[in-house]
Amino acid sequence: MREMPFGVTPLDSRLREGAVRIPSGCAIAAIMDRSGARHDGSDIVKAIELMHDRSNGLGGGFAAYGIYPAYRELYAFHVMYESRDARAEVEAYLDTYFMCEKQERIPTEPVASIKNPPDLWRYFVAPHTMRLNMSGVDEAEYVMRHVVRINKSVDGAFVASSGKDMGAFKGVGYPEDIGAFYRLDEYRAWAWTAHGRFPTNTPGWWGGAHPFTLLNWSVVHNGEVSSYDANRRYVEQFGYSCELQTDTEVITYLFDLLCRRDGLSPEMAAHIMTAPSWDAIDRMPAEDAAFETALRTVYASALVNGPFSVILGSEEGILAINDRLKLRALMAGEKGSMVYLASEQAAIEAVCPDAENIRPIEGGEPFVVQLDEVARRQNDHDVWSRPRHAPLAHETGVLPRREEGRGL
Repeated sequence: MREMPFGVTPLDSRLREGAVRIPSGCAIAAIMDRSGARHDGSDIVKAIELMHDRSNGLGGGFAAYGIYPAYRELYAFHVMYESRDARAEVEAYLDTYFMCEKQERIPTEPVASIKNPPDLWRYFVAPHTMRLNMSGVDEAEYVMRHVVRINKSVDGAFVASSGKDMGAFKGVGYPEDIGAFYRLDEYRAWAWTAHGRFPTNTPGWWGGAHPFTLLNWSVVHNGEVSSYDANRRYVEQFGYSCELQTDTEVITYLFDLLCRRDGLSPEMAAHIMTAPSWDAIDRMPAEDAAFETALRTVYASALVNGPFSVILGSEEGILAINDRLKLRALMAGEKGSMVYLASEQAAIEAVCPDAENIRPIEGGEPFVVQLDEVARRQNDHDVWSRPRHAPLAHETGVLPRREEGRGL
């Protein structure tokens, strides 16, 4: 047989399209119980593990809501340290500006694939009353400013999460290994989000893994923010600082800026980030066109461009959004009070085989799921704050469940 040149194989032995699965970037997932009932982390780990091939071992992580009921009124700081000096500096800083109820190492389990983790601590804190009063800002702004200051100024320290009754658990590794490392089956939460990372433009390091958080916000993201520089310059005008070497960080700060500071609902904030094109606005009725034009003018630098799907977590529930062209996959399903989101339908069915009303999240259309108690408090007359009261069965574009043994 004639010897083939190096790197060339006979035609009939080459891999054909479809013979190898080429993943479309990262994997994201979420599970939420609208009733507020709490569930351990085993299902979210199972869902993200099914999408193992969409990540490359350079980052995995989870956010969980409702995990610290005994300290629900305190801010839970999860902090990563690369040195003893960094820990000493941060703890001295916290002693100055906060009152700490409890501090301890975050429990972990040795996992062979997780190499050289940082020193992981958590602190349950409240702002120092006198310093808060002297600051001239509200409590949330006070906490935000100090989190940004620690991440920016303390070499070798990073605040991974800083919300109330929630926490982020992330690092370098495949997400299922990160879940085992942090012993997530021992936590119980009413909402979980997850991420498997496949970094393309930024390094894989512990602080750069998803989710990205600030206060009670958490973001997991699949895709690329091509408008990053414009978005970064915009949020940095308001005191934020992007220190974590990834484009996803800026999405978290945009939600905090638009919602907490400007008083917009998460649904409106997501709409601003995925605003209609000018061509689409030109075809709208005059009143709608005027409204969208005003939004795009006022919040021009908050428009997020590029292919992406995002899941936002907060104390009210979860929100999912795709870029307006829907260049990344994101599916939703439900069963009773449970709602499931994932990059792939199979991940939903892995944890809920009889999930109902499985459907894609459409491009540029915020998909909002709120806790029942939050939904009851909402003002039904404000369309941009109103939750989806109707069940997902009333949504359009529902996909049939995959039959056993058949692909999508």
